[in-house]
Amino acid sequence: MPIVADQYEFVIGVDTHAATHSLSVGTAATGAIVDQSMFPTNPSGLERAVTWISRRVGEHATLVVIEGVGSYGAGLAERVLGSGLAVVEPAAMSAARRRGVGKTDSLDAVRIARSVLAVDISRLRWPRAEGARAALRVLVVAREQMAGERTRAVNAPTALLRITDLGVDSRKALTRKQIDAMSTWRSRSEDVTMQTCRQEAVRLARRIRALDTELIDNRKALDSAVNAVAPELLELPGVGSVVAASVLIAWSHPGRVRSEAAFAALAGTCPVPASSGNTLRHRLNRGGDRRLNRALTTIVLVRMRTHPDTRAYVARRRREGRTTKEIMRCLRGTSLGNCSVH
Repeated sequence: MPIVADQYEFVIGVDTHAATHSLSVGTAATGAIVDQSMFPTNPSGLERAVTWISRRVGEHATLVVIEGVGSYGAGLAERVLGSGLAVVEPAAMSAARRRGVGKTDSLDAVRIARSVLAVDISRLRWPRAEGARAALRVLVVAREQMAGERTRAVNAPTALLRITDLGVDSRKALTRKQIDAMSTWRSRSEDVTMQTCRQEAVRLARRIRALDTELIDNRKALDSAVNAVAPELLELPGVGSVVAASVLIAWSHPGRVRSEAAFAALAGTCPVPASSGNTLRHRLNRGGDRRLNRALTTIVLVRMRTHPDTRAYVARRRREGRTTKEIMRCLRGTSLGNCSVH
């Protein structure tokens, strides 16, 4: 397969920061630097940067390598793509390549440009697809934040009720009925300590109810967004809109996952070789996209309880002496095997 130096005439490296972006134009054949400049990150500065790039490269085939496409470089990447130029993220650079060279924004821009020169075209790190998937990403992150806040909001009154007798049985987890009742409590004639504790319990109960409503609204928005992007995912057993959104965010764009093995590596479901000498073994993979890994675990758990084929598979593997954890590891690698999206 051809490399970047074979397909492009110019490569532009961009070192991004909150206030400024440093750009470096180099020839793809040799990596020689043609020009360098720095631009502010306000709208006019980004437009000037795109104009500067266009004047330097003209109609020649050009690849723009932008660091932090998903954060500081997002605005510039959007404008560069709009101008018709290709945008990728830089290849990983080892510390050894930086040793003894020094560090400035200009030097970083040069290193970013040169990091892709010898990279196979098929292995370039193209920016994640935006549009509907950007909305999915926002909704999933918001849901995780709300779910975490709800867990903390439930734990707090549980701890409060176990040290202060407010008339609620807190030996077990609080039920929805108990939380609803707490949210309607009124002020009583009590000492200041009990009154303060009761007011705090009411506030927490109301916050839990508000978060429940927000999570329901978030789920409805996820249902709509997933149906617009990949409704076929929802037809798979054990896959709901939250799980489907996690899968779509990880997949991001065509070419990200080139095979089932690549998908397993991305999800952290493939075993990692850990052999030495006469010992042949594998260990559990702790890497990969952990959100995607959790989504696959959810699919497996649902299918193990409700899906006839999966239940039959589990029964057969248990007869072979496999443990539940081993069976789940096998199932995670095939949870989306019949889906064409990845």
